[in-house]
Amino acid sequence: METEAHLRVKNVIRLYNRLYLHHVQEEEKRCDAVKKARESETSKVKKNSKSRPSKKLKLSLKEVIVKRPSNRPDLKAMTEMKEKKIILYPIRKIGNLAGIEVGYKFYSRCEMVAVGFHQHWLSGIDYISKSYSKKEEYLEYPLPLAVCIVMSGQYEDDVDDSHDVVYTGQGGNDGLGNKRQNGDQQMLRGNLALKNNMIFEKPVRVVRGHACQGSFSGKVYTYDGLYKVVDQWAEKGNSGYTVFRYRLHRLENQSPLTTSQVLFTRSQVPGSIKEIRGLAVSDITQGLERISIPATNVIDDTLVGPLDFEYCHTLRVADNITLPPIASGCKCKGSCTDPNVCACATLNGSDFPYVQRDGGRLIEAKGVVFECGPNCGCDPNCLNRTSQKGLKYRLEVFKTPSKGWAVRSWDVIPSGAPVCEYTGILKKSCDVDNVKDNNYIFAIDCLETIKSLNGRKECNKGALKALLSNASESDYCVDAGSVGNIARFINHSCEPNLFVQCILSSHHDVSMARIVLFAADLIPPLQELTYDYGYALDSVTGENGEIIKLDCFCGAPTCSKRLY
Repeated sequence: METEAHLRVKNVIRLYNRLYLHHVQEEEKRCDAVKKARESETSKVKKNSKSRPSKKLKLSLKEVIVKRPSNRPDLKAMTEMKEKKIILYPIRKIGNLAGIEVGYKFYSRCEMVAVGFHQHWLSGIDYISKSYSKKEEYLEYPLPLAVCIVMSGQYEDDVDDSHDVVYTGQGGNDGLGNKRQNGDQQMLRGNLALKNNMIFEKPVRVVRGHACQGSFSGKVYTYDGLYKVVDQWAEKGNSGYTVFRYRLHRLENQSPLTTSQVLFTRSQVPGSIKEIRGLAVSDITQGLERISIPATNVIDDTLVGPLDFEYCHTLRVADNITLPPIASGCKCKGSCTDPNVCACATLNGSDFPYVQRDGGRLIEAKGVVFECGPNCGCDPNCLNRTSQKGLKYRLEVFKTPSKGWAVRSWDVIPSGAPVCEYTGILKKSCDVDNVKDNNYIFAIDCLETIKSLNGRKECNKGALKALLSNASESDYCVDAGSVGNIARFINHSCEPNLFVQCILSSHHDVSMARIVLFAADLIPPLQELTYDYGYALDSVTGENGEIIKLDCFCGAPTCSKRLY
């Protein structure tokens, strides 16, 4: 039951992130349209000095200046989930919520709203209002009652001593982030709710916010458990206005506090090669990548890095394979911006699969993504070449006790960001069928992926039909046994934080598509990177037809205990 709840929480957060990126795309389109209008009007003015900007353009320019560049796509995504009634826990509840254990991290207030953990995106106190008064469980209690508070340094009078905190009530603050009070607080709404919690001894969830460069809000919010309100009083605050103070004490028999671990964003990440513990190899790429990748080993005393392979940052092709002809490509100039003109965007359903934010993020997994290629007129910085731009994040190969080598990032990786391509030697699958002891063969199964999309968004139906009818009958794979890149060290997980995306760029033969790994979630620094190897249980057999079994050590809550 707890495992199912854990998955539901993860899936709701992924849904929120997908909606968020859709609204980011809408806002980027709006800003691009205003920019083009501005450039067009400016050009007219230069040609005719007597001409003046149109009233419509003036309004558009005023809009783009006044509004934030993002126009709060996070609020739009949150609102859409509310309107569609897909909030995971829409009914407020006192106590813990299944699937959200102590230490769980949210990367924006809107994520908490999407789950239903804290349903006010701005207010620090979430409470059960008088609208719940007819519910049987609240008939004997006066409402409101608080269910959750967020401590994020918004008020100057807050005091945090870990297990004991003094929380300042809500109100009398302009909410602009300067923390200073500008008026007296009133014993209403959330303030009254916390007082009622104290009187009737009802616990409240406590969430702490800390700075985090990788989240949209600039903060990470960590659940620190249930607290009881043990005291309440009014006093003059630091700014001379009346504030309500609440002393809270953490309930016993809970998981240890994790607040001190929240500052993971830089505290444990080495600042330089000299600071790396157990350094075995300073750069396994030998300079082939623009960002060096160290290998570390603190498991034993050998200090030996990965051996017996040649690093290769691009895909090689076996001698007996002839690549398909290069696709004709689009006629765009500079960066592709108009999906109705770009031929590659047409193949993606007359839209671009990426948003510009964070250097390019895939909005959602698709059956196949068409990127611009060698014959396209756009330049190398085009957004529709996002997966071709090489490594963006500082990665590390590290030794594990039970899984061999693994990979983690030193940087925050946002959801939808490309991490790396799976490179090696492109071979026919029949040429590796009898190869033993090679665990680095990646079968290119995009046809099966397209036929059974598994929640992926379908590409343009006409393009999809052509792919299926023109695809080569031969099966291909990428063999990274002796030649490969960082992707060969990424382990399997039954609950991965990366997903596999088939991409076509130089040609359009889906049986030889590029395999690129993208972030499925926001991945904090030093978390191991994993993807699902896709084995079905009992699918691997030996020479005599016997079923071969291999244990799984991923450690995920939903782990099947077997890789195959």
